[in-house]
Parts: sequence; structure tokens; C-alpha cells
Amino acid sequence: MSSTTLTAGGPPRAAAPPAAPDAVPLRRMLAFMAMVFGMFMAILDIQIVSASLAEIQAGLSASTDEIAWVQTAYLIAEVIMIPLSGFLARMLSTRVLFTLAAAGFTASSALCATATNIDQMIIYRALQGFIGGGMIPSVFAAAFTIFPPSKRAVVSPMIGLVATLAPTIGPTVGGYLSHALSWHWLFLVNVPFGIVVAISVWNLVDFDKPNLALFKNFDWFGLLGMAAFLGSLEYVLEEGPLDDWFDDQVIVVMTVILVLGALLFLYRAFTAKEPIVDLTAFTNRNFAFGSLFSFIMGVGLYGLTYLYPVYLGRIRGYDSLMIGETMFVSGLAMFATAPISGKLSTKLDPRVMMLMGFTSFALGTWLMSGITHDWDFRELFIPQILRGFGLMMAMVPINNVALGTLTPDKMKGASGLYNLTRNLGGAVGLAIINTMINDRTALHYDRLAERVRWGSQIAEDRLSQMAASLSAGGLDGPNAAIGQLVGLVRREASVMAFSDVFLFLTALFAGLCVMTVFIAKPRAGVKADAH
Repeated sequence: MSSTTLTAGGPPRAAAPPAAPDAVPLRRMLAFMAMVFGMFMAILDIQIVSASLAEIQAGLSASTDEIAWVQTAYLIAEVIMIPLSGFLARMLSTRVLFTLAAAGFTASSALCATATNIDQMIIYRALQGFIGGGMIPSVFAAAFTIFPPSKRAVVSPMIGLVATLAPTIGPTVGGYLSHALSWHWLFLVNVPFGIVVAISVWNLVDFDKPNLALFKNFDWFGLLGMAAFLGSLEYVLEEGPLDDWFDDQVIVVMTVILVLGALLFLYRAFTAKEPIVDLTAFTNRNFAFGSLFSFIMGVGLYGLTYLYPVYLGRIRGYDSLMIGETMFVSGLAMFATAPISGKLSTKLDPRVMMLMGFTSFALGTWLMSGITHDWDFRELFIPQILRGFGLMMAMVPINNVALGTLTPDKMKGASGLYNLTRNLGGAVGLAIINTMINDRTALHYDRLAERVRWGSQIAEDRLSQMAASLSAGGLDGPNAAIGQLVGLVRREASVMAFSDVFLFLTALFAGLCVMTVFIAKPRAGVKADAH
């Protein structure tokens, strides 16, 4: 075909040059940005209430055991939806699924703010987690199918930043909202943004088409098995450390349901005509290792987001606002590192970037292993920077390695599995961390108590000084001194347990450094959809 065109009454004119093959239409970019913001809200809500549970507990007149379900209900529901969302996206299309998820998440957020008792709150939080969970994998799938590989340096850091930054700053945002306004605004803040996301996605997203014929082959038994498996697993991991694991009858029953659910789910995954979750993505070595790395990153991401507030609240006596202000450093470090990691992803071997990230994270937790009872913002500053830098440096190449060589037909299901591994890593990590804190605190308390006993001259001298000081203040000196000394021993035992947990995390991430040698460097990316 000629490269010129004729104009009426004029000389030939050169035809417009063809669009650059890697150009992304503005409409598609705006649609993706709306989806990313929706994912940010869904992930943020995992942790936004963590620093404000005391305020919610007081507002709903709930017990300590009951208030924990504000978190647990969200996590159990979300962990079921995340792998299911891949099938639903294929059946309904990304546009319909994401719009329904954003609208449902917005409505359930408003319901959470209207809760007047703990039962209502638990039901609304479960709805919020289940419906909102559909937004998270859709963004990862879209990023690696609608954008060409040349755009990965921009897109991958964006979703990596959201996936890691949202849970990290959750306690900070929650602390500010509950202090400045009330706990109701932890949920009301989602409403205006959720409405904008739902409207934007409905009008802008055109990535794929629905395949409603899949509904005829919907695997209800597979869904039942998956829900029983993942829901019971999340419950056991959440409640196990609090209830002495298998000493509690409910934990035993839930473990049996977990095993039966897993067997049913796996059987249907390999025999159903259209399985709920396509596990064949794990035959891709890079996806398998990327998912393993994502699992362990979940341990570090959610583990430290939990550990810092517990230390600052239990040992330092900080309130939710002070905890949020102290932890904001990690978020800033991630934000600053995101463009750097994006740039480096085009120049460095992803295995080198992962090694840098894992090393930084391990160094940060190793520094934290020297923790004492008087550490505050200054001592936590460098470890938090290393943590934020390490998370971003590792997460971007892990995303690229895990999803960057999959074909578009595998992407939606694989994205759900990949995101599930991060959440399960967080659940397993928190279970291990809580168990370690409980067991190691008891161990260190017994060892310290052996040294602080009658017959120890140092202990008796300290006790006499404390008794004299308390008596001078008009108190019952000897008894008050003993109580105070017991409190000191318990505090120091807790701090030593925190140190042990940080050493465990250091060893875990040092092991990841070794495992990077098993990763094959991606040679080809997923091509963009032609829609």
C-alpha cells in the first residue's frame, strides 16, 4: 500500500505514521489507575483498624476475644475470594467483576460504620473482605496483560508499592483518623473514593469480554472445598497461638475441616471440567519460586507491621497515634524506593535486585535483634528504612519473575494464586510470631526469675532500694517493690522474646538470598492484549 494519500485539489500528503506498538492509550492508563486505587483501599483495610481496635472495642462494648474478630473475619473472607476472583474475572469480565467488587466494598464499608454491636461489625467486615478481595488479583492480571513488557518499569513498581505500602501505613492512617475524628471514619473514608472507583472502572475498563458459558460448569464442590480449606486454615492460624493450638477443641475441629476441605479442593482442581482455581501455573518454575518468595515476603511484610505496634504499645506504652507516627518511616522509604526499583528493573538482573532487597531486609531485622525496652523513634529509624527499601527492591522483581513469563490465558487464575501466597504468608508468619513471643517470653521469664530470687545479693539490694523509695512515697514499700520487680522481669522477658523473633526473621531472609540462585531469568514477557 502506498505511503501517501491524495487530497482534493492538492498535492500528495504523507500518511500519518502508525502508532508506536508499545503506546498505551490514555483511556487504558486511567482505567488501570482507578483499579490500582481500588486495590489500595482493599489492602489498606487489612491493617487500618489494627492500631484502633481499642477504640472500636469501647464503641461496640466488645470483649477482648470478640474484638479480634474484626480483623479475623476480614482476613478469612478475603483469602477465599482472592483465588476465586480469577474464575469470576473470566466469567464476568474484569469490568463487571471489578465494578461489583468496588461497589460492594463501598457499601459494606458504610455498613461497618453503622454497626452498633460486635456481631454486626463481624458480619459487615466479612462482607467487606470477601467483596473487596476481588479487586486485588485483577490489578496484577491487568498489569501483566494489557501493558507491553517495555512498560513494566513503570507498572510493576506501582502495584508493588501499593501491595506493600498499603498494609504498612494502615496503622498510621487508622491512628490519625480515629484520633482526629472517630473510629467510624476508618470505614467512612472508603465511601467517596469507592464510588469514584466503581464509576471510573465501569466507564473506562474494556480489557476483556465476559464468558458467561463458564457458569454452566461452575464447580460448586470445588468452591465448597476451597472455602472450607482456606477459611479453616486462616482461623487456625489466627486463633491457634491464643488458644494453645490443639489443646483447644475448636482448633482440632477446624483442623479436621481444613484437611477434608483441602482434599476436596485438590481433587476437584484436577478433575473438574472448569476448576475454580487453575493450579497448572505452578508448573512454570519461575511462577512457583516467585510464589514461594511472595509467601515469605508476606511473613516479613505483615509480621513487622504487627511486631512494631505490639512492641511500641506493650513495652513503650504508645497510643495508636504515636505508633502510627513512629511507623511512617517505612512507608516513606518505600515511596522513595519505588521509582529507583522501577529504573533498576530495566538495567539489573532481577535476581540481583532480589538479593539486594532480601539482604536489606535481613540487615534491618538483625539490627532490631539488639532491641531493649527503651528503644523509640531514633533506634527504629534505620531498621525501618532498611525494611522499606528491602521490600520494594525485592517485590518488583518478584512480581516480574512470577507473572512476567505466563501466557494471557493463565494470567487471571495465576494472579489470584500469587496474591493468595502473600496473604497466607502473612497468616502463617503471624501465627509463628505469636507462638514464638508467647513461648520465648515464658522461657526468658523463668530464666530471669532464677537469677532474681532470695539469696541473690544484687536482687536483694535492688529490692531494698525500690522498697525504700516506694515507702518514702507513702506506699507499702516491700510488697509494692516485689510487684514492681515482677513487672520489670516480665518486661525484659518480653523484650528478649522480640529479639528472638527478629533473629528468626533475619535467618529466614538470609535463606532467601541463597534461594535466588534457583530462579531462571525471564527472557520474554506477556504480550499486551489486542482489545
